[in-house]
Amino acid sequence: MKVNGKKRLTEREKLEMRERKRHRRQDRLLDRVQHEFEEVEREKACTAKVEVKPVAEAEHVSTISIAVPGSIMENAQSPELRTYLAGQIARAACIFQVDEVIVFDDCGPSNQVTDKLGTIQTNEGSTSARRCCIQLARILQYLECPQYLRKYFFPLHNDLKFTGLLNPLDSQHHLRQQSEFVFREGIVTSKPMKGDKPGAFVNVGLLNDVLVDKTLEPNLRVTVKLPAGADLKSKKIRAKVVTPAQPRQETGIYWGYTVRIANSLSQVFTKSPYRGGYDMTIGTSDRGRNVHELEPRSLSYRHALIVFGGVLGLEPALDNDQKLNADTVEDMFEEYLNTVPTQGSRTIRTEEAILISMAALGDKLKPVNAPKPFTSFEAIPQSQDTGIKQYAFNEKRSKVDVADAQKNGNPIHISRPLPLPIPPPVDKYGDMSRFD
Repeated sequence: MKVNGKKRLTEREKLEMRERKRHRRQDRLLDRVQHEFEEVEREKACTAKVEVKPVAEAEHVSTISIAVPGSIMENAQSPELRTYLAGQIARAACIFQVDEVIVFDDCGPSNQVTDKLGTIQTNEGSTSARRCCIQLARILQYLECPQYLRKYFFPLHNDLKFTGLLNPLDSQHHLRQQSEFVFREGIVTSKPMKGDKPGAFVNVGLLNDVLVDKTLEPNLRVTVKLPAGADLKSKKIRAKVVTPAQPRQETGIYWGYTVRIANSLSQVFTKSPYRGGYDMTIGTSDRGRNVHELEPRSLSYRHALIVFGGVLGLEPALDNDQKLNADTVEDMFEEYLNTVPTQGSRTIRTEEAILISMAALGDKLKPVNAPKPFTSFEAIPQSQDTGIKQYAFNEKRSKVDVADAQKNGNPIHISRPLPLPIPPPVDKYGDMSRFD
């Protein structure tokens, strides 16, 4: 006789099971409705009007500019070293949130005539300068540009041949495709508009282009503000073009630096992009005043300028500039500082001086309008996006002590299989070592 081993359910248990199934169906239905509602809301947010609050000029965030001589590129002995030198300067500017990098020529007009000149596009238009200045400026521009825009603005060029060796800036405005931040950098595309309505499509690194309400020339780099909460995969995102200073003004995020070329030391001061010029100028030299003698937050500024010298300092730049009437370099600056008063080396390289000086001046500078504290870190890429978190995780797993794990009865986790021992080769002719 066959015995049925299946347990019979009571009526109460059957009712409870049916009730659980009904609750699961309701939960799935609620989740589906909630998901559809969120999609509708995100779709509505794509076409919402973007508000940009006007900011008075007196309330603009204070800026920091650094001036670097292009002649330091000639001191590097190979194209790889020249490229890496420019990458170090770009990294220093990004770390200390520099707003403007000025590449100036500290050689005389005679050298500018005999040396080969080049041209580069900056915010001031096409600029001509010596090759060393052009190469430094081009690499600085390349590294500052977000990765998804570089192929549009930087075609193949010998100056950028070895930029693959450089460390990435990882700047806060280098957003990923999934980064839900309201501001983005983009390029105006040549996609035509339907009808006669004003507008243009902008590629901001998302799956689809966004639409702005202004007619712009193609291949123009712009900063746009997206609607808050918009679906980044939508084809209907409506954005608004803003100034590059607007993201930092509203959120406090660091939005990169601009690059300017000055053909002489005097043009560093006279061609300032800020109204009224720089109100705090600082020169760096081993002949200057000890920086530690300054009181904390004693250097108040709206637009600060820090000038660094080349291999021979700032004196050659003053001697080669006919438009400067100063007797000494110290007369050109409000503060002439020695940021490394107890240096052990006879010389400090310019790329080292930038890092040291910006760190030493950190507590001495006092911005009139400091940027807001940035808090939206979840909306921008963090260090774990570069693989550091996964690398540390694998490294931790690979360092498990196998003997201790077996002793304690814990499972052994190994990140990669251990290599098997290689068996000794078999000699088909037998042992022939006696004939060696």
